[in-house]
Amino acid sequence: MRIFIAGMDTETNTFVPIPTGYRSFDDVGIAHGDATSRPLNEPSCQLYVWRQKGEADGHTIIESLCVNAEPGGTTVRKVYEDFRDEILTDLRNALPVDGVMFALHGAFVAQGYDDTEGDLLSRVRAIVGEGVPIAVELDLHCHLTDDMLDNADLIKAYKEYPHTDIMEVAGELYDLFVATVRKEIRPRMGVFDCRMIATFRVQEEPMRGFVDRMKAMEGKDGILAVSLCHGFPHGDVADVGAKMLVVTDGDADRATGIAKDLGLEFFSMRDQLGRGALTIDQALDAALAETDGPIVIADTSDNAGGGAPGDSTFILRRVLERGIKDVVSAMYWDPIAFRFCAEAGVGAEIKLRVGGKCGPFSGDPIDLDVVVKAIGFGLTQTYGGMPCMLGDAAWVSADGVDLIINTHRTQVFHPEFMVALGLDPADRKIVVVKSNYHFQAGFAPIAGRILFCAPPGATQPNYEKIPFTRLRKSYWPQVDNPFLVDESS
Repeated sequence: MRIFIAGMDTETNTFVPIPTGYRSFDDVGIAHGDATSRPLNEPSCQLYVWRQKGEADGHTIIESLCVNAEPGGTTVRKVYEDFRDEILTDLRNALPVDGVMFALHGAFVAQGYDDTEGDLLSRVRAIVGEGVPIAVELDLHCHLTDDMLDNADLIKAYKEYPHTDIMEVAGELYDLFVATVRKEIRPRMGVFDCRMIATFRVQEEPMRGFVDRMKAMEGKDGILAVSLCHGFPHGDVADVGAKMLVVTDGDADRATGIAKDLGLEFFSMRDQLGRGALTIDQALDAALAETDGPIVIADTSDNAGGGAPGDSTFILRRVLERGIKDVVSAMYWDPIAFRFCAEAGVGAEIKLRVGGKCGPFSGDPIDLDVVVKAIGFGLTQTYGGMPCMLGDAAWVSADGVDLIINTHRTQVFHPEFMVALGLDPADRKIVVVKSNYHFQAGFAPIAGRILFCAPPGATQPNYEKIPFTRLRKSYWPQVDNPFLVDESS
């Protein structure tokens, strides 16, 4: 069996003016057919699984492009088209193939392409024809589109958030894909639009139990796969929003029916899933009232994992104005400030302007008198069990407030980068992390309590007020029941 594999992944916040170009992908890594011969990392992990399992089964793996960029604004048109065309050229050169597997995101928007994944898959289908299976693994924060569904035989999204099951789902998808190529199963997909736009916290009930039950359904009674595609709220595209996807063996109507039943059940839990975030002062007051620490405050509005810059100063300004001490805040994407710290050296006392550099959603820069406590180069943090780069970083202290400033825009996943710099966050009263939810895996074990805060910012969770221009349907929480609204109109 000849299996063609490739990966192309980024998540696009169409509301931020942070262009995603070639350098954004190059910062994470561009592999022209050799990703699986390099050290394992998050962008290539699905391809690793497919190569290892495929070669163990005696199949020939033809590997093409693997690219990934930190979430940001819309991707430059030529950059996407060049990546796409490289994959298509490699595929033509690899023919004949028995099947194609892709690691995609599902919320990758480029100039002129609201649905790059659908565009890629439709072109791949035109090359390989109708009889060659195409399987796709998606991020659960995907936009599920008709072009994706029409041109893929199998789609499966990972279920966990934080995303700790990417490789596990890759293995499950491979097994289904091989069974499809061998005609042991006939995958049929069914979808239900849940009419919901929000961020859903998988580790909290009732979401936790719902996801566990989805998992338990797979592999039984002809149900091959169940995916809740949460959607990415900050993408201004027609298909934004949560959708339930079910794959059954040979029965599309049954897949659609199960998807509808699960989707309506998910919708019925909406008031329990859409818990709001605190204001800055509410979060700080709640943290100060706690006796056990550290209290972790998530800055959900400046989440680089959702395309935000990672340099906003709104929470930091209030901490300083209120004179709160014993606080560590991370990470501030500020290569200029890092350069000044590195030049001055450890132990130096310098004046430093921090953050507020990317636009109104970053706030104003803050001028501080700081002591440079530590400098680190080439640091990483764990994401989904794999190392994730954060670049070079500096730990600075300013009158009881510690900041981590880094050079590679990324959200906070794990406290190990702080420890690498000599700072133990478990010793602090308050830990502020620029992340929406992925930090949970690393910080929950040390946190006395976790609080979610929504200051101004590029990923502020005011879902009912997002200024969509391409969405043509009502949704919750914009209205309480969009199904009733549309039925009466």
